[in-house]
Amino acid sequence: RQQKWKSTASIQAKMPPCDFVPEKYQSYPYERMQKIREQNISPSLRMYYKKPLLLHQGYMQWLFDHEGRRYLDLFAGIVTVSVGHCHPKVTVATQKQLYRLWHITNVYMHPSIQEYAEKLTSFLPDPLKVVYLTNSGSEANDLAMFLARLYTRNFDIISFRGAYHGGSPYTLGLTSVGLYKHAIATGLGCSTTMLPDVFRGPWGGSNCRDSPVQTVRKCSCSEGVCHAKEQYMEQFKDTLNTTVSKKIAGFIAEPIQGVNGAVQYPKGFLKEAYQLVRERGGVCISDEVQTGFGRTGSHFWGFQTHDVVPDIVTLSKGIGNGFPMAAVVTTKEIANSLAKNLHFNTYGGNPLACVVGSAVLDAIEEDRLQKNSEDVGTYLLLELAKLRDKFEIVGDVRGKGLMIGVEMVTDKDSRQPLPSEEISQIWEDCKDMGVLIGRGGLYSQTFRVKPPMCITKKDVDFAVEVFHTALQRHMERAA
Repeated sequence: RQQKWKSTASIQAKMPPCDFVPEKYQSYPYERMQKIREQNISPSLRMYYKKPLLLHQGYMQWLFDHEGRRYLDLFAGIVTVSVGHCHPKVTVATQKQLYRLWHITNVYMHPSIQEYAEKLTSFLPDPLKVVYLTNSGSEANDLAMFLARLYTRNFDIISFRGAYHGGSPYTLGLTSVGLYKHAIATGLGCSTTMLPDVFRGPWGGSNCRDSPVQTVRKCSCSEGVCHAKEQYMEQFKDTLNTTVSKKIAGFIAEPIQGVNGAVQYPKGFLKEAYQLVRERGGVCISDEVQTGFGRTGSHFWGFQTHDVVPDIVTLSKGIGNGFPMAAVVTTKEIANSLAKNLHFNTYGGNPLACVVGSAVLDAIEEDRLQKNSEDVGTYLLLELAKLRDKFEIVGDVRGKGLMIGVEMVTDKDSRQPLPSEEISQIWEDCKDMGVLIGRGGLYSQTFRVKPPMCITKKDVDFAVEVFHTALQRHMERAA
């Protein structure tokens, strides 16, 4: 058996062809880049891999390093490159605007902010029609918290454990991942509640998730009934009854958790939670920083997959395909609470950002990327599920569209996280074979697969073959 793994694992997966030819790298040598990084860039900005990549150029789903080596990008700049690296349509629109007007503050009108606001809000249901443009997801969530408190005149805000909503001092109260917590006071008025994780949590079954792939956990729920959802709802009610005041400012949740490894909640959970929050006077905030812009496939926004309409929506990452921009979209009534005093963002909604955002929306529609996310994402999920069934260390495959997590465990019964050094070896092997994957989860035990939405089924076949080989190599090492 060991010999069989060895011979199979030696086969090199064949990378799909790409017509794009990158420019020749002409900057500093790798060693000098590494030295500058060590001396002049904050050490908090950690890098991936034992030998960090020096990436030079990108085209659609492909990245090229300083030596011209090509990689299939399955992490998209942390779920940020939505339509593809240097997408021609977005690039041309940006170039045109660069020659016209880079920046003018919003104390003046310029065409692109009005045009973009109208276009962006046309993708959102009533009454979500007022937009405030910012520069990052942390800023957007920071403003959403501020709006919730201003509008309701309440203070407490609830988020899920395992959530990531930003790294600013304000949003760190909502973020509930230990790796991001510093030993200073943050998040006054922020409370976390149990994450309804049907794989790792205390309750979960075989039909809880809105996903083509369910957990391996069994349940006896009848049609239309989910006991796991009911148990997690009791925990949410317990938080409302014990941890926060009788009137709250709001509740924020990602439709699918991103940093925590594409964790999905039981079907129907968010709808019931929204109702309870509104009964307490709070507003409901949907953090669409990772799930928005068609990534889930079946819908343009993640909240639509839960059959809810939030009061505030926060957007970033895929909104600009890598350009630093973000947005808060809300109702006119809630937006008016901010207008009683001055609140100003110098760069938010500048001409360049609005043109980029508009071109991204056009590319999503013209390239049918939401449909591609659904088709290719479902195909990828089902192929990864075959690996879960084959390898004991692949505990869970989950997600929707091209928002996917693969959780690694010591064994499926205990669901204990696979040791980090073992996961790192698999991860490094994938990189060495030309596939870049993200990491996430509370123990960094989950591979995050969230590529540019333009990837193809041939790319999937290559990626799955690479992952398969990396898993077999792991089994060889273990044997």
